[in-house]
Amino acid sequence: MKVEDMKGGYTTGSCATAGMKAGLLALLDKSIVDQVVIENPQGQYIEVPIKAVEVLSDTEAKVTVMKDGGDDPDVTHGNDVETTVTLDDTGELRFRAGFGVGTVTKPGLAMPPGEPAINPGPRAMMKIVFEEHCVHGQGVTVTVSVPNGMVLAKKTLNHTLGIEGGISIIGTTGIVKPMSEEGFKNSLVPQLKVMKANGCETAVLVPGRIGQDLAEQVLGIHKNQMAETSNFIGFMLEKAVEVGFKRILIIGHIGKLIKLASGSFHTHNRMSDGRMESIVAYAALEGASQAVCEELFNCQTTESTFPILEREGLTGVYQRVVDRASLRSERYIANEAEVGIIITTLKGEILAMDKHAKEIGELEQWHIPCIS
Repeated sequence: MKVEDMKGGYTTGSCATAGMKAGLLALLDKSIVDQVVIENPQGQYIEVPIKAVEVLSDTEAKVTVMKDGGDDPDVTHGNDVETTVTLDDTGELRFRAGFGVGTVTKPGLAMPPGEPAINPGPRAMMKIVFEEHCVHGQGVTVTVSVPNGMVLAKKTLNHTLGIEGGISIIGTTGIVKPMSEEGFKNSLVPQLKVMKANGCETAVLVPGRIGQDLAEQVLGIHKNQMAETSNFIGFMLEKAVEVGFKRILIIGHIGKLIKLASGSFHTHNRMSDGRMESIVAYAALEGASQAVCEELFNCQTTESTFPILEREGLTGVYQRVVDRASLRSERYIANEAEVGIIITTLKGEILAMDKHAKEIGELEQWHIPCIS
C-alpha cells in the first residue's frame, strides 16, 4: 500500500486537546459531547471522537480519548489518553504530567528540564481552546495521563532523551500522516541534540542492539552518549556534524557496517547489499585464491564467511573493512568530523577497529581493548 493511500489519524497532542475541550464544555456549558473539533497551530480543523466524559465536581472533569494513529505504526495507537481539566481563578493555563506522561530531565529538548513532556504543538492547540472558552480571570490546569504510558515509554527513545515517567504528548500539526521515511529519520535527530546539550564531545552511533550492548557493557560508554541510527547511518552522520560533533564513533555488526566501506550509507538490504562482493574484494587483496573467493562469494551471510577467513589466514579483511568504512564515512561528511569504526560479530565480539576508534576511545577514557 502506498503512503498516499493509507489512512491518517491524530496525535496524542490532539487527544489531549480534544479532551480539554470536551472537559471545558462539560464544566462551562453543561454539555456532554461525543466528539469535538479542534484547531491546530496551522489553522486546520481536526475532528476527534470522545470516548468518555466524567464530571468529577463543579470545577473538575476527566475526559478519555482513544488515540487513533490511522495506518501509522505508532506505539500509542489504540491507547487511552486521559485529560483532566481543573478550573481556578488564576487566569492562567497550566500543564501537568499525570500518570504515564513523562517529565523532561535533560536540556536539549523542546521543553526545559522539570516541565511535563507536553510538547509546544499540543500546548499551542490547548491555548487556542483556552482562549476560545475561558473568560478573563478564569484559569485552567490541564493534567494529561496515559494509563499504559509507562509500558509504552519502554518502546520509545524517551529514556535516552531524558524523559522519565512515561511517554511524551507530541504533534506539531495534531495530525498523524502515515510514517514516511523522512519522518522516521527526523525522529532520530533529538538524540544527538540531547547528547550535545549535555556536554558530550563524541557522538556514538549504533545501528542496533548489538552495537549498543557492546558500547555499554564492554567499552563502558554511557547510554546517554549513544544515538540509534537504524538504517540511516549517512543521515545521522550528517546530522551529527550539523549539531556540532567533531568526533563520531560508529559501532555495529560487520554485516551492516561493511556497507559503509563500499560507500552505501542507507543500509537497508533493499537499498544496499554488496556484503559478499566487498568481502571477496578484500579477501583478494589479502591474497585469497580464486577458489576461496568463489567459496566466500557463495556464502549467504557475513557470519558464514568467518570460518573460511580464519581457515585461510585472511582475517586481515576485518581491518580493511574498518579502515575503508572510516575513510568513506569521513568523505561522506566532507571531512568535517573524525569518524571511528568498530565492527562486531552477532555475539558482540569485536572483530576490528580503525585507528580513529582507538584514538577516540583513549581520549574519552573508554575501555577500548587491544586488538591484535
